[in-house]
Amino acid sequence: MAHQNLIFIFLSSVVLISLASKTCAVEFVVSNEAVGTTGGTKFDTEIGAEYCRQTLEKATKFIWQIFGQSNEADRKNVQLISLLVKPMDVVADHTGDNIEVSADYINGFSGDIKTEITGIIYHELTHVWQWDGTPGPRAPQNLLEGIADYVRLKANLPGSYWAQRGSGNHWGERSDITAYFLDYCDCESLRPGFIKDLNTKMKTAYDGNCFIELLGKSADEVFASYKAKYHH
Repeated sequence: MAHQNLIFIFLSSVVLISLASKTCAVEFVVSNEAVGTTGGTKFDTEIGAEYCRQTLEKATKFIWQIFGQSNEADRKNVQLISLLVKPMDVVADHTGDNIEVSADYINGFSGDIKTEITGIIYHELTHVWQWDGTPGPRAPQNLLEGIADYVRLKANLPGSYWAQRGSGNHWGERSDITAYFLDYCDCESLRPGFIKDLNTKMKTAYDGNCFIELLGKSADEVFASYKAKYHH
């Protein structure tokens, strides 16, 4: 009887863990494939899989709010999102609903690695949820990356290595520069909710005139105004 009770308690715990990693029918799974490496050990000791699962859930709700997707019908049909820590050359990447984070980057980062990985999760998870124009003409990659960093910025998680607000020679020069520019586009004096409207416009195709349609000016014209604001 005692043995059966232990089995029941174990199975109940498994069910509870499974339920805790879901939100709005989305399941989150985090795996460390770099166990035994210095980066994998640093991930386990300073970040942790459970923290990443909680961050994925929190970030998902935040992104839905940014994109104005309170209804399930407005969002992508995503059932499972996985985050994998593994040895890799790039900092992070995503394929479909799968996010990969570099154990090598975790090992080599000298600042607050937990905050940095949190920001990376917000960025990569935005790619999972954002519309990119598919199946029509796809949005430019620099715009998609900028939107992902915009979400990271609005979550108050900019990288310590980001450029200063108002810097850059072109709105799509770097994702952090684009993020600050998009924040300007979404300001009270231009178009509050700009990112929500822009993302909605890219649900089935990307239109190169989207900035003109939403702001009355091209992206380059708006960027000139943005630069003038921070000229001094």
